[in-house]
Amino acid sequence: MDERAAKTQQETVSDGSDGETHSAWDSVMRLLNPIVCGILLLSLVACGGGGSGSSSVTPEPIADNGGGGDGASDGSSDSTDDSCGVPAQLDFVEQVSQSWYLWFDELAAVDKADFTDPEAYLDALTAPLAADLRDPGFSYLTSISADEARFTSGAYIGFGFRYTITGANQFIMIDVFEGSPAHDAGFRRGWELLAIDLGTGFETMTALRDRGATSEEVFGTSDVGVERLFRLGKADTLLEAVVAKVELDPPALAGEPLLLARPGNSPVAYLNLRQFILSANDPLSSASQTFADAGVTDMVVDLRYNGGGLLSVADNMMDLLGGGVADGALSFQLSHNSQHTEEDANQQGFFNELANTMTPQRIAFITSGSTASASELVINALDPHIEVVLIGADTYGKAVGQYAFDLEQCDVRLRLTAFEIVNGEGQGGYYTGLYDTGRFTLCSAQDDIFNGFGDPQEASLAAAMDWLATGTCQTERSLNVKQSQRATTRGAVPAWWRANTVRPDRLDPTLK
Repeated sequence: MDERAAKTQQETVSDGSDGETHSAWDSVMRLLNPIVCGILLLSLVACGGGGSGSSSVTPEPIADNGGGGDGASDGSSDSTDDSCGVPAQLDFVEQVSQSWYLWFDELAAVDKADFTDPEAYLDALTAPLAADLRDPGFSYLTSISADEARFTSGAYIGFGFRYTITGANQFIMIDVFEGSPAHDAGFRRGWELLAIDLGTGFETMTALRDRGATSEEVFGTSDVGVERLFRLGKADTLLEAVVAKVELDPPALAGEPLLLARPGNSPVAYLNLRQFILSANDPLSSASQTFADAGVTDMVVDLRYNGGGLLSVADNMMDLLGGGVADGALSFQLSHNSQHTEEDANQQGFFNELANTMTPQRIAFITSGSTASASELVINALDPHIEVVLIGADTYGKAVGQYAFDLEQCDVRLRLTAFEIVNGEGQGGYYTGLYDTGRFTLCSAQDDIFNGFGDPQEASLAAAMDWLATGTCQTERSLNVKQSQRATTRGAVPAWWRANTVRPDRLDPTLK
């Protein structure tokens, strides 16, 4: 069968940001991975544009959430033509994978005839790479319509908070989006959600967990206007509020950029970037100018929940932080398999000094197992030029990206891991986290969920300030105690209750 995959159109498009026109590569390449928590909490996955079918593929990467299962193809099609049926999809997966998969020569030797589900066939092919965490579900099948819908907006429908479950089974707010209904109702980071009234009186979170209530039952459908009566507590204070879901576009920055005073020295800059989305560019640029005017040489960049985002924003951030010391130097490159090395030379980024570029000498990045993709790219790209340290826990480890290949005339899209991202020194390979590469120092610190972002008493920020003050870690992580960031807690509890389920390749169950 012919290779039915979308050939990217090389037309000129405008990205709408500056009135200039750019090649499709310039515009589309700048999209780097949303971790779809319903928002663009991003992660690094790339895909090609749509277009007519072709026997050759010249894909252009954009980023998505890498999330299988969200609108995934089940092998069916509205088309009565066999070209969209299961056999055609199986052939499509085989042909594209053998050509474009980053580790095509390590695909499992499985018999296509044994499969009636294209998704199961893809999973079987990539199983050896899933086992060693190079591709733990980053390659997947979905529908074109569902996939493209994720790029129309960074918004989602919800109350406006993220949560975590503590070891003591406390249901704690870890981030509440400014301007959201939850924020307006008084919800804040560190408050415990105690009970919810689903319409028949309050039920405690523990009771809801124990009776196996579903996430939809507890929090409602993803529809504007859905209401819940919440009861929260912190210390001796209780809060009860009715909150209704709306369409939200969470602010890219969590709170305002800060200048943290320190005696006898210039202030330390602090900012918390939630998402690499377009709306982050202006506040990042403004913050950089403010920090430069204040004579900042040391800064803390909080990426603890940032799963990735738009490459254009990552590019901008790298220019603002590293353009002064590395102007013109290669910042990143996409590395393909041996069958497509000709793509590499045209898919590079370079540092560029901007008018409001600052010149930090040291940057402490607050990270966690939810720090992925574009976040890891920025840290990895800056490392050869600026002294950096990781504060908190090791990053997720999303060093690869995907292209999207479309089955001609069908609503079937294959997102396939097709390239690795390396920095200007050719360094990548952070498949289980940046620290695991042995190239970074990690000062261990707790994610102090009971204190706000930017609070000097918050444990991770305090550890960052200690490192900036002394140049050493109070507690340095050892490689031999590294634990997988991808472990999940299993058991007879609803999936929405399990800890450590946030992955950059799946819908974020903690976003409500």
